[in-house]
Amino acid sequence: MKKYILSALAVLSATTLFTSCNDMLDTDPRVTEMTDATFPGKPADVEALNAATYSIMNTMGGGDCDTYNPYYWWELMSDNCYGSGGLQDNKTKSLHHLVEMNVNQFEPLFIVLYGGVSRANNQIETIDNVNWKGKETQRNQLLGEGYFMRGLYNLLLTQLFGDIPLITSTVITDEMQQQVSAEEVIYPQILSDFVSAKTLMKPERANGTGHADKYTAEAYIARAYMFWAGFYKNAGELAKGSVPSIDLVEQEGCTGGSLSKEDVVAGLQDIVSNGGYKLCEDFRSLWQYSNSLLWDEAHDGVGHAYEFIADMKRENCFDQPGMGNGNTEEIFQVQFMNASSWNIGGTYNAQRMYSNYISVFWGLRNGASNQNGNRDLTYPFNQGWGQGTPSCNIWDDWTAAENNQANPYTDKRKLASMIDLDNELAGYTYEADDNEESGYAVKKYAEVNLDACNANNDTWWSMCEGYTSSSLENKMQGDHFEDFYLMRYADVLLMLTELTGDAQYMNQVQRRAGVPETPYSWKAVQDERRWEFCFEGLRFNDMRRWTGNNPTADSYAPKALQAQSGKKIVCLGDKANKRTMTHMTCSWTERYIATNGFLAKPQAQITLMNGKMEQNPGWDASDEKTQYKVIY
Repeated sequence: MKKYILSALAVLSATTLFTSCNDMLDTDPRVTEMTDATFPGKPADVEALNAATYSIMNTMGGGDCDTYNPYYWWELMSDNCYGSGGLQDNKTKSLHHLVEMNVNQFEPLFIVLYGGVSRANNQIETIDNVNWKGKETQRNQLLGEGYFMRGLYNLLLTQLFGDIPLITSTVITDEMQQQVSAEEVIYPQILSDFVSAKTLMKPERANGTGHADKYTAEAYIARAYMFWAGFYKNAGELAKGSVPSIDLVEQEGCTGGSLSKEDVVAGLQDIVSNGGYKLCEDFRSLWQYSNSLLWDEAHDGVGHAYEFIADMKRENCFDQPGMGNGNTEEIFQVQFMNASSWNIGGTYNAQRMYSNYISVFWGLRNGASNQNGNRDLTYPFNQGWGQGTPSCNIWDDWTAAENNQANPYTDKRKLASMIDLDNELAGYTYEADDNEESGYAVKKYAEVNLDACNANNDTWWSMCEGYTSSSLENKMQGDHFEDFYLMRYADVLLMLTELTGDAQYMNQVQRRAGVPETPYSWKAVQDERRWEFCFEGLRFNDMRRWTGNNPTADSYAPKALQAQSGKKIVCLGDKANKRTMTHMTCSWTERYIATNGFLAKPQAQITLMNGKMEQNPGWDASDEKTQYKVIY
């Protein structure tokens, strides 16, 4: 069996190298006993800086998801998920209803992402403190990774908060503290950083190491460009519309000039032709519930059996070569390891940052006599917090897509992505304080238990070769090591079809899913993206770029979000008397149009900047429509 435990980047020590202030614009990671005159002094020092730059990703993916994980936020903000959870789980519900609990709710992630920018800037600026003679390829790779990570953190920041300060140096000038246009200033810099990364990094795959590579940069050039063109330039259907070029910034690895749609397509085609990626044969291979230990239990005739994976080929199980973590279609991801601790702290760190905490947030809240995690009730899925459950909308829309055909079909991805609680887990019941329950749960990233585990709340990882428990001493919270996918090869294929109108790429994704291969249409691409990537954090920004920045009630995003209203949901554990889903303060249409999908900038940071940064439209704290309200 392939060893996964402790296979991630060894970044624990790197995260403690630097100190920082809470002021997101007053962050100089060089203010330590190691001054810029002495550090970095050798290639290994730059490797440590690089690890520290990446470790911000573990705060996002392994910290409390309702506080730090933007991809989780975007699923909650889309029509794929409800807020749900218990009555006390108000962060998730505020995100789902596009309101805020308080004026600084989103500040922790704001600060963490700027910390990532600061670390990347430091890596870029100090790289030539080292003598790289004879090691120029290593130098360029590390510089390229620094540019890539700066571009990524800025992309996340501006997609969340819109027009913000653009920090491109560790020495922060007055000009840098000024909020600038995302459309005209920040996106050109983001795309220039990705172009620099593409140019500087080796034309080799990182092969599941957790590092970015040339192909990662090419894929993110497409993701950023398509959002800029769709959202800011209102490009509409990219395959048929007139899509503008974007001017680039001259810097190492990027000669300036402009980036066109044709350049973006060429980069994606380079991934297809030269990247060596391929779709896993079985979609289920991507997810930990298809592990071989569970597969063996489905075939041994003893105890429980998870029939859903019984028909898989064993060699396609999650923990087999080429599958699961480091699989053949994984282009970029957040990795995890046995290093979570209650003692981890600091501005950019979270106690459980090395455990994939989305598994806990999406885990089951089975309420039968407080028997959370009881295998007899929920096998093979384990206990969790049940926040951000799938909406009725995604199940209903998906079912309609299957049935509204001359020859109705079954999309294998639906039950590979969602648990149909009534039909799959007959023993599942709701807790008395559950709310916004749809009858479905997330199967992707779901916590998995085994008959072979020592206790109900153990995870299957505890049975893996090389396993050592984390210092949390709580397997349900600490032992989750499934990669969090940020870019998959399927995305490259669907972006190519969306940009070119050539259905051959989309057809590969459809063929793997066992659904009819269709000719190109914009709706076909939109549907395929929703089904393929549900619960992976892409849906909300896809909706936004298909809407443009002048939304009306009939635009894609407001219309899809408002369709949630009127769905029947379980509240307070009362399955017999379902309630009607309604918006917390007004309507999803009104909140989306008011905010354009952006979140509120933290008021504490606006105050700190003393007039240099302004609040986003739709977030006047004196307007009760913007503020969280108890409705259950």
